Amino acid sequence: MERIEKKRLDALRKAMAEHCIDCCIINSTDPHQSEIPPAHWRGREWLTGFKSENGTNGTAVVTKYHAYVWTDNRFFIQARQQLDGTGFEMMPLDGPEAVDLIGWVTEHMEAGQTVGIDGMTFSVSEAENMKKAFDEKGIKFNTNFPQFDYIWPDRPVKPLNRLFLHDENIVGENVDSKIGRVFEEVNKTGANGILVSALDDIAWITNLRTSGDISFSPMFVSYLYIDSEGKRVLFIDEEKISEEVKKHLDLYNIEIKPYETVSDFVAELPKDTRLLIDPSLTAISIYDNIDCNVIFGGEGVAKLKSIKNECMLNHWRTAMEKDGVALVKMFKWIDDEFPKGQLTEMSIARKLRELRLADPDCVDESFAAIVGWNGHGAIVHYEPTDETDIPVTGQGILLIDSGGQYKQGTTDITRTIVLGGEATAEQKHDFTLVLKGHIALSKATFPKGTRGAQLDILARQYLWNEGKAYYHGTGHGVGFFINCHEGPVQIRMNEIPVPLEPGMVMSNEPGIYIEDKYGIRCENMLAVELWKSNEFGDFYRFRNLTLFPFDLNLIEWEIITPEEKEWLEAYHKEVYERLSPLLSEEEAKWLAKKIENGELRIENGEWRMENYVMGNHEKS
Repeated sequence: MERIEKKRLDALRKAMAEHCIDCCIINSTDPHQSEIPPAHWRGREWLTGFKSENGTNGTAVVTKYHAYVWTDNRFFIQARQQLDGTGFEMMPLDGPEAVDLIGWVTEHMEAGQTVGIDGMTFSVSEAENMKKAFDEKGIKFNTNFPQFDYIWPDRPVKPLNRLFLHDENIVGENVDSKIGRVFEEVNKTGANGILVSALDDIAWITNLRTSGDISFSPMFVSYLYIDSEGKRVLFIDEEKISEEVKKHLDLYNIEIKPYETVSDFVAELPKDTRLLIDPSLTAISIYDNIDCNVIFGGEGVAKLKSIKNECMLNHWRTAMEKDGVALVKMFKWIDDEFPKGQLTEMSIARKLRELRLADPDCVDESFAAIVGWNGHGAIVHYEPTDETDIPVTGQGILLIDSGGQYKQGTTDITRTIVLGGEATAEQKHDFTLVLKGHIALSKATFPKGTRGAQLDILARQYLWNEGKAYYHGTGHGVGFFINCHEGPVQIRMNEIPVPLEPGMVMSNEPGIYIEDKYGIRCENMLAVELWKSNEFGDFYRFRNLTLFPFDLNLIEWEIITPEEKEWLEAYHKEVYERLSPLLSEEEAKWLAKKIENGELRIENGEWRMENYVMGNHEKS
């Protein structure tokens, strides 16, 4: 049977011909450059069939004779599978065979031909880079081609979910204080007004959230304008505003205007306005309407948001304990159910969601759980669906990457476990290389000014030493009841010019993926904190936030050092001491067994650290 995507591709080509477009470029985001856009803006997924609940990084390029989707190495396997039979083919965005998208377009278009995009979903930076390349070859550029208005008859409407307050006793800072700090950053640029487009920045500034606009992230579709004269405008559909939220906005002198009027608003700003916008987050179509002085910048807002105060960090402890309890219940359930032979990837994902959401403070998952059994675990961003679901039976490795959106903080954790018998020597060896990298990064100490790229090798070194590698980032910033993936700080091979600072929270997730065999990833969340100050300056370290044990059955103890064993015992000691009082007696016994497991000793509920045996190697 012919794939429906082929008919959609035909409809797009017909619309392109009607509007004199020779090449159409379609990205995967919305007017706010959201990582996971609302359904209304997920047209590239609808068109190509390359999709997931967590969103997929992909840019489609369609000409009269070609149809491609560029994506990064996290999605290569998934894209090849999902694009089969759609009329689209995958193009690698990175890796040794990477193809430059703009280079391909300029090579295949001739002078006088027209490239079209929907300017509401491309940022100023993206559009201007394309225009420069196209101008050099005489290619025309049309930024007003909203292709899905012409071909998507049952397109989902824009979301209209009600907002709610994020308790300022949890946040630790009110809106006036945040706006004051934002304007300190604005003043540094010489601007006297700012248009905020990023939804996570707006949620952070206003201390407001919602459920349902963006899957797994409690942000809401809107724009925010603030200026030095005290004008504060939230552009949002009024149906989303309850009486409680209206009082909150009134308290902070924030007026409401319809979401769709933002372009008209910026077009009518006084000529002497010096408007700050972030060119990487503001849509080119909005920028084209601005008729006052524009200053590019605004990265400082994201930087402010990335540094969490002590109130937030203290509440995150609670979120991690809540999450740890849900995970104990989850993995104990897996152990109990596995012998019955009825488990599937989907049943595990559903159970995990059920257990997290049983806590009234958990609003949603922080992303759709990645549950990969054996070969599916090698697909980095795999999500089980009714079409891909497989039984979790026999012997193998199960990778579960999941998280929750708690009012006290966002969580993100990956654990890899062995089921159905002894792990193979290869599985143990690979797991241990990944775990050693995870521990090395967790133990890092570093001077003020250090950037993520300077630490990244710590997590990769043991794999690289054996000619093995993973190609995704090692760590991403994590938001406080906002985005699971938060900028600007990252730990990865490519340079991100943002130093790590106390209060920043990020993931630590090295891995290895053996196609058609298994995937392994070890992930905790870390907070940067001050370690010591001396004549050489300030030095920082990481504090682990996540509370759940690693599978000791997957460790090749012969290559674990005494220092790494010491780290494991201290980590598992904290896990047990903080979680066991919150568990039933049966659950606490299960946790003790998982942590002890012939390696660490717990007697009568108390930790016994002297003279224990770890992997049959006497601790010195």
